[in-house]
Amino acid sequence: MPDALSAHIWNLPRLAYALIAAGVFALDQVTKGLVESRIPPFATVTVIPHFFNLTNTKNPGAAFGLFADSPAPWKTGVLVVVSALLIATVVSVVWRSRRLDWQVGLSLSLILGGALSNLADRIRFGRVVDFLDVYFRNYHWYTFNVADSAIVVGACFLIVRVMVPK
Repeated sequence: MPDALSAHIWNLPRLAYALIAAGVFALDQVTKGLVESRIPPFATVTVIPHFFNLTNTKNPGAAFGLFADSPAPWKTGVLVVVSALLIATVVSVVWRSRRLDWQVGLSLSLILGGALSNLADRIRFGRVVDFLDVYFRNYHWYTFNVADSAIVVGACFLIVRVMVPK
């Protein structure tokens, strides 16, 4: 049975991971609020010409615009349930892991913070605000937000950690 000091040490990283997830959540919520209050819907603000804009779009679908045009009345409910299940899985992995590698912990924190923020928007508004618009010539990436970025970066870190041995 671990003593009080070792239990305290194991809780510190989890607290750090929770703070990272909370930071991602807060940053995403603040940036979405700023975009909605300062950029009219569908307007574009050029940041780097021919490469990067800010815009105010609403995404009622999943990542990368999947299901956005679907008129199905159950779409939002299914997206909320799937997101909640994925969040529960991430929390369970972090909670049950006796020793959590810092790279895995960081990856899961980024994923968790982004997923929680997008889930909160989907529950409150039935959609998320996407505003980061990256493009090059005729190639236009799907508009995304800070939460989406954190999820993708976290997933990439996790994949690299699993694929590349220590």
